[in-house]
This record gives sequence, structure tokens and C-alpha cells, in this order.
Amino acid sequence: MWDYPRPPRLEPVADTLKVLFAGETVAENRHGCWVLETSHSPVYYIPRSDVRFVINAMGSSYCEFKGRAEYWSLDVDGALSDRAAWS
Repeated sequence: MWDYPRPPRLEPVADTLKVLFAGETVAENRHGCWVLETSHSPVYYIPRSDVRFVINAMGSSYCEFKGRAEYWSLDVDGALSDRAAWS
């Protein structure tokens, strides 16, 4: 992670990205990207159109490289993961 670039680098991911939560597939995408950023684990980006069971969460943040982030929670039949994702 310390060898990753600064500013961050966005790269396409060749594999299918699939996210499971509470026994459901909440996201699946064959054209996602990941961000490589100094001192951070890789972060995967999946288009919002490929994500299910999300609700808007409170709060936002700002990164000098990536800009403003809004947060999203997952809600699968009452199983909640607060601020599980951002955009």
C-alpha cells in the first residue's frame, strides 16, 4: 500500500465484482474499477446502477483528490449496514 501512487490511480478490473450482504447479492458488475492510493487498501468502485438495497446515509466527507463523498447504507429486509458505501 505504501508503494501506491499519489495522487490515486483508477484502474479497470477485469474480474466480476460481487458484493454479498445478509444472504443477498447487493452489487454485481463486470466493468468496475479500483482505486490505488498511497497508504490505503484498494477500493472498488461499482456503478450505482449495479447496486441494490441502498439507502442514503447521513453525512459527507471531502478528499483533496477524489472530491466530495456521499454515504450509503445497505438495508436487506431489516439487516442494516450503516455507511457501507460511498459515492
